[in-house]
Amino acid sequence: MTAPTLGADEGFTPFEASVAAVLDALRPGEVVTYGEVAVEAGHPGAHRAVGRFLGVHDGYPWWRVVTSTGRLVPGHEVEQADRLAAEGVATGDGRVRPG
Repeated sequence: MTAPTLGADEGFTPFEASVAAVLDALRPGEVVTYGEVAVEAGHPGAHRAVGRFLGVHDGYPWWRVVTSTGRLVPGHEVEQADRLAAEGVATGDGRVRPG
């Protein structure tokens, strides 16, 4: 599924539009942290808000975003690990493995 390209003109706040742009730019096999998304979007420290954004907006590659320790999304570890494996990313013990 291709992520939608939405902006402030479609009801997104400037923060949401900047986060959406960062998420849209992620490619298969690329894994980033919530904090990295926040920094890249111009909002350092807004890692929790990035998580909230992903929780309410469908169509973005949520499985490519992990915690600062590489932990997978609680409650969605199996699906996230499966999606990442399909993109060539190794996981184990609920985390992304360095590689």
